[in-house]
Amino acid sequence: MKILIDECIPRKFKRSLPGHNCLTVPEAGLAGTKNGHLLSLAEGRGFDVFLTIDRGFEYEQNLSSRSIAILIVEAKSNRMTDLLPHASACLVALQSIKLGELVRVGP
Repeated sequence: MKILIDECIPRKFKRSLPGHNCLTVPEAGLAGTKNGHLLSLAEGRGFDVFLTIDRGFEYEQNLSSRSIAILIVEAKSNRMTDLLPHASACLVALQSIKLGELVRVGP
């Protein structure tokens, strides 16, 4: 699965998602792009999932016509020590997530 990781998540987190093709927003050359436009560009580049910790994401974006899935990690912060405990739940969610779907992992 091709995953775009939001700027607010440390790039090292992609090591926690083995078996997936992960790029961070800066690595994809999209740093500083606003979320709505970012999703459109990600869809155009063939990304399957956008991974973020932005809890209000679904309220900020109209996701009804999107062909990219959104995976929101509900961690205490964006520090690796807070994100790593959710890595296995992310891997489980990635097995069944569907395009256009929003899935939350975490407490």
